[in-house]
Amino acid sequence: MSTTTLQQVLPLQTPSRAFALTQPLQNAFSLAARLLFVVMFLPAGISKLTGFAGTVGYISSVGLPLPALGAALALGVEIAGSIALLAGFGTRIAAVVLAAFTLAASVFFHAFWAVPAEQAFVTQLLFFKNIAIVGGLLALAAHGAGQWSVDGRRA
Repeated sequence: MSTTTLQQVLPLQTPSRAFALTQPLQNAFSLAARLLFVVMFLPAGISKLTGFAGTVGYISSVGLPLPALGAALALGVEIAGSIALLAGFGTRIAAVVLAAFTLAASVFFHAFWAVPAEQAFVTQLLFFKNIAIVGGLLALAAHGAGQWSVDGRRA
C-alpha cells in the first residue's frame, strides 16, 4: 500500500521572489505589526481608565451585566495586551486574548444586524474592521513576535 505525501500532492518549490525579498524584513514587519496594534489598543485602554464612568455607562447602555467589571476587564486587556505586544513578551497569548476581546466587543457593540437601517452601514463597517483586526491578531499569534522582542531573545 502506497501513501501519498503532501509533498507529492503540492510539490514545494524554491521560495518565490517575493519571499526572498521580504524574508530579510520579517523581524521589521513583526515589530511594525506589534506597534500598530499598540497604537490602537493602548489609547483605547487609557481612555477607558480616564473615562471609567463613561465606559461603564456605555456598557450599561447595551444591556450587559456587571458593566463596571466589564469596563475594568476591557481596560486591563487593552493596556496589559498593549504592553505585552510592545515588549514582545507573551506575544502569542496576548494576541489571542486581544483577538477574543475584539471579537466579543464587535458582537456586543457593533451588532449591525440589530440597529436601525440608518445606522447599519457604519456599524457594519466597524464590525468588519474589527474582524480584520482579529485576523491580524491571529496571524501575529501564529507567527510570533519575531527576533526583535523579549520572546525572540528567549527562543
